[in-house]
Amino acid sequence: MTSALKIFAGHIINRFNPNRSRAAFLWLLTLFFWAKTLLAYFSDFAGLGAADPFQFFIMIINPLATMIIIFSLVSFIKHKLPFYITALSVDALLTLLLYINCIYYREMTSFVSVNVMLGYSKVNQGLGSASLSLMHFQDPFYWLDLIVIIVLLLLRRVRMQEKSVSKQHSFLALSLGFLALCFNLFLADCSRPQLLTRGFDDTYFVKYMGINFYTVQDAINTVQINTLRNSAKPSDLNPIKQFIRSHYAKPNKKYFGIAKGRNVIYIHLESFQQFAIDLKINGQEVTPFLNSLYHGKDTIAFSNFFHQVGQGKTSDAENMLETSTFGLPTGSLFNKYATNTFQAMPAIINQRRGYSTAVFHGNVASFWNRNVVYKSLGYQHFLDASYFDVSGYKSEGWGLKDKLLFKDSVPYLEKMQQPFYVKYLTVTNHYPFQLDKIDQDPKFQTTATGDRIIDNYFLTNHYLDQSIKEFYAYLDKAGLLKKSIIVLYGDHYGISNSENKTLATVFGRDPATWTANDDAQLQRVPYMIDIPGSKVGHIDPTYGGEIDALPTLEHLLGISNKRYLQFGQDLLSKQHQQLVAFRDQDFVTPKYTYTGGKLWDNASGQPIDEKTMLPKLANQVKKWQDQVSDELSLSDQLTYKDLMRFYHPQGFTDVDPKRYDYGIRNTRQQLNRQNRILGKKSTSLWSKNNDKTTASLYKTDAPEQYFKPSNWARIQYHNPDDSAGRTK
Repeated sequence: MTSALKIFAGHIINRFNPNRSRAAFLWLLTLFFWAKTLLAYFSDFAGLGAADPFQFFIMIINPLATMIIIFSLVSFIKHKLPFYITALSVDALLTLLLYINCIYYREMTSFVSVNVMLGYSKVNQGLGSASLSLMHFQDPFYWLDLIVIIVLLLLRRVRMQEKSVSKQHSFLALSLGFLALCFNLFLADCSRPQLLTRGFDDTYFVKYMGINFYTVQDAINTVQINTLRNSAKPSDLNPIKQFIRSHYAKPNKKYFGIAKGRNVIYIHLESFQQFAIDLKINGQEVTPFLNSLYHGKDTIAFSNFFHQVGQGKTSDAENMLETSTFGLPTGSLFNKYATNTFQAMPAIINQRRGYSTAVFHGNVASFWNRNVVYKSLGYQHFLDASYFDVSGYKSEGWGLKDKLLFKDSVPYLEKMQQPFYVKYLTVTNHYPFQLDKIDQDPKFQTTATGDRIIDNYFLTNHYLDQSIKEFYAYLDKAGLLKKSIIVLYGDHYGISNSENKTLATVFGRDPATWTANDDAQLQRVPYMIDIPGSKVGHIDPTYGGEIDALPTLEHLLGISNKRYLQFGQDLLSKQHQQLVAFRDQDFVTPKYTYTGGKLWDNASGQPIDEKTMLPKLANQVKKWQDQVSDELSLSDQLTYKDLMRFYHPQGFTDVDPKRYDYGIRNTRQQLNRQNRILGKKSTSLWSKNNDKTTASLYKTDAPEQYFKPSNWARIQYHNPDDSAGRTK
């Protein structure tokens, strides 16, 4: 047994002996580069947030596929000297790329994009002029292998081999590399479906596919984006302006301006679907507080409001609610077009009404590229996970638990000048809907479908409901409730279509009769506009979607949207056209739904046979299809070509993202400075309370509020605008 192991070990060592063959030399370079990539992953990239053994395994193997492909291409070189020079040069360039990313990550906690590499000023900013303060003790190890190999070559301890690698072996190695890449992609898709098409955080790409793959992918995207952008001209806006003007819906005089001057508080109900409203399980309401708002005398609630997201999911919903333009057919707009010109609500309401703006979110800043996009949208402040204690059991896998997010936001919210426009992005009701036992309401018993996702979904629904009730109680005690308009919306589905047949039993439906039309009807999400004291509350059956949210809010605040390029229509307008476009070009109207390649009758829930369809209806369906196709296509062109840079509406100044710094120290200093400089003119809650905090008014039953900070956390976070990391 021992001798067999020795023979095997000798064979492996011989395989990497550079004096054996050129192939062995390339395998040695591959081995060394794999080792230093892992060094970077663990010493500089903080383990890339690998959350389980499967992700850890993918991260360990992901450098190999691209390295095998690259060095197998080098192996085709026949002549001795060019072969060795090319091999070492390629290794040096790849090492330089890896090292630059290490330095950049230490300061910016993100990876170097092609645009950053092409822009000297950005590289200079990112690398901090390669200051010595960014050097770490492990840095020499990134270059040690190259130095040793070159020295050994010069001393002829490593001899350059005359015999070239045969074409057969080169092709075999290249095939092995592509096979390994396909295997890597398969594993990545198992852990993070649609990784390549949807786009998430750059960290995800590196964790699953490696630095080299990320750089190539980013280069391809950059070329595609720049090519389209450079081909654009102002006249490309003409069909977009024509479409939007021809579909403009005038505001309803009854509602126009009824919330003028109020604070705006957006509450993002993560993965929350309309069917949970008024739903009872085991005789208990899943969301009793949200139900009370839904039926409240001050709430305009829409019962036929649909999400319209694509692969960008939450980021698509945010984009629609802030800009009234659609997300992309594939991928995330926030990831691919973060530096586009936007004319979004944070900038509009600041410039036209003097509102201060902020987002509160318990996840990492870079997820969906928010730390970049929010600056382009015009948000003055973005308070992410780095602002809060997210250690230990205070967080779930997607960030700070909702009850703690609302509570811990108070020290910042109370120092914002009123009126303010703020958004709370909740996360606890996020797939896979995990909730610690200590946070579960012992009085609430969920379903027993046997499907863990569905059963847990109602537990986190209930928790979210409790969180909002506590926040409302604080707003009331602090005197903010009647000064505000609170908009609550669901961003997208929580239960996927693949699980809807199991979900059907919760509604008393037979899974065997479940259809594609039923799937489409479940894409309803809540959209509630609470205007405390207004007494305008009612449940509105108007059909609409997330694209319509911005014009609706603008008109309630007394802001005309006629001058802007927005694809949505005011839901309260008498001219609102009840045609809801889905991102895949399906659509729904009050009478009909088009999905799965079929037209369905909403009343009967049955498909309509095209062969027996009346000509009048067939013509109408064709018009609807054409309008949906045009609307989506024009919105895509606006994004792809960055056409908004050519449009200059009256009174709007283009947003300069460089004005904003989301670093913790900077945010605190800004808020304190504003209150101090304005003095008696300050309108913040802090100032109105005689420069005292209102935190004691916030009551929560979250047990984690009493937990001390832990030395472990379920999420790893960095604030990209704080070079020193978390600054307390």
